[in-house]
Amino acid sequence: MTTSVSPPPVGDLAPEPSALRRLARSAERLRLPRQPLVRNLIFFVLGGAFFYVVTVSVSAYNDFQIGEIALYAVVLAGLSLLTGLNGQFSLGQGAFMIIGAYALALLQTHAPMNLALELVIATLVAAAAGVVVGLPAARLSPPYLAGVTLLLALGLPQLADQYGSVFGGEQGLTTTTPTAPGSISAEQWLAWIQIFCAMVVVLLLANLVRSRFGRNFRAVRDDEVAASVSGIHVARTKVLAFAISAGCAGLGGALLALSTGVVNVGEFPLSLSIALLAAMVLGGAGSLIGIWWGAVALVYMPTWSTSLSKHLSLGTSAAAYLSDAIFGAVLIVVILVAPTGVQGGVRWVLRRLWVAAVGQQNLRQATDGGERGEERT
Repeated sequence: MTTSVSPPPVGDLAPEPSALRRLARSAERLRLPRQPLVRNLIFFVLGGAFFYVVTVSVSAYNDFQIGEIALYAVVLAGLSLLTGLNGQFSLGQGAFMIIGAYALALLQTHAPMNLALELVIATLVAAAAGVVVGLPAARLSPPYLAGVTLLLALGLPQLADQYGSVFGGEQGLTTTTPTAPGSISAEQWLAWIQIFCAMVVVLLLANLVRSRFGRNFRAVRDDEVAASVSGIHVARTKVLAFAISAGCAGLGGALLALSTGVVNVGEFPLSLSIALLAAMVLGGAGSLIGIWWGAVALVYMPTWSTSLSKHLSLGTSAAAYLSDAIFGAVLIVVILVAPTGVQGGVRWVLRRLWVAAVGQQNLRQATDGGERGEERT
């Protein structure tokens, strides 16, 4: 006695593969390597190629803005690691940017050397300042830590004004823009330097979060007591995260000093530190891809708000606060719609598309298998 195997109901499933199934099959063929270093290097090369094509295709002013996006991405990468991965809140990233910017300006004024070495020294000086601040801050809970870093952002500019003979007072110190080789424009060359620094920082941090240090950061963020019991030195881990974040902010400040050509405290107001934290939340805390969304918002939001204020014929006083109002409104909408930030929302959409594609592919395979079983029977 033979029995027939009937295929599962498939509804109006078309015999030809759908776009989602073709996408799933293509993704299976293009699966990235499992090794984090190799995978991150692939992203590094692809990202560098993307930025190269963009920078050679746009105007000099757009190159300048792309360079600003890159330097803010450096700062946001460190802040994202500190807050999203280690659970510490800082409102003083602008202060560490000041340290890096003044370190670069002082080096170029009194001991000029190779630009790469100057940027490394500025990063290390800011990281050392992060260690000094992080040692006592490691014992504080997040609200008190945020208060301490806020006081740092308020007090450090006053210190620069107090010693005007060293830091240039209100006029500040000048920086030297790197000379571009050949026929490359100065804006494009500077943008390439800033993009390269951003890509290197993201590459290093992407490998760091997949290492033992990244696991320690997450363990301390989730439960300090459990992390301590498992053998993790909680205070040392917090100080390390704070130093890395401060070093990233210092490098970003040094790159900003190259863009502006002058370093003074007016370039780093308290609102900058708050805007950096908001941009990190907007892109997605703990996401090294989300930092780019936040950096784009920081650079282009003032431009968009200026264009909107001119279009609406707003007064000068209203236009001055329009950028902050739009940024706040966008942040609220993103938090309500995608609590994990823009990148979290994008990841959720892609995951839903992937599940739908794989589900339809499995259904197709089950249907084909049932038909073949029925034929054999």
